[in-house]
Amino acid sequence: MSGLYFEDLHEGFAVEHAIRRTVTEMDNTLFSALTYNPAALHIDAEYAKSTIYGQRVVNSTFLLALVVGVSVIDTTLGTTIGNLGFEEVRFPKPVFHGDTIRVRTEVAASRLSKSRTDSGIVTFRHIAFNQRDDQVCVALRNALMLLRPKPPTEGAAA
Repeated sequence: MSGLYFEDLHEGFAVEHAIRRTVTEMDNTLFSALTYNPAALHIDAEYAKSTIYGQRVVNSTFLLALVVGVSVIDTTLGTTIGNLGFEEVRFPKPVFHGDTIRVRTEVAASRLSKSRTDSGIVTFRHIAFNQRDDQVCVALRNALMLLRPKPPTEGAAA
């Protein structure tokens, strides 16, 4: 397990994730097909030539999934109970086939759970950049994170 516990994820904590990912045409086409998204902007090269972008744009839902996925090893692998939701998701610039995405995760807020004794709620801010350092995604994600397990007390039955 490489994820962090609630106690490690204090406001201001930040990590630049080592994993970077170049987005391919296959990623975009397959994700659009798997999710039944027939938007011509994603899958029709001839149509996309006539748009303001002049080429196909990578499906933004794929980008969001990639951004969160890249963060897992460094933040939540094995220590999250689950995602609670997204407060905000923005895509300031489009992503195109061949763009390489890097991600930074910051802890925007954290608090103990009011209904559970084993966890707390962490608000992550995921920020993605392309190879030109353009911001291409910002997402605020709330996750229910495990508290660090307490060590067994001395004399406790094994």
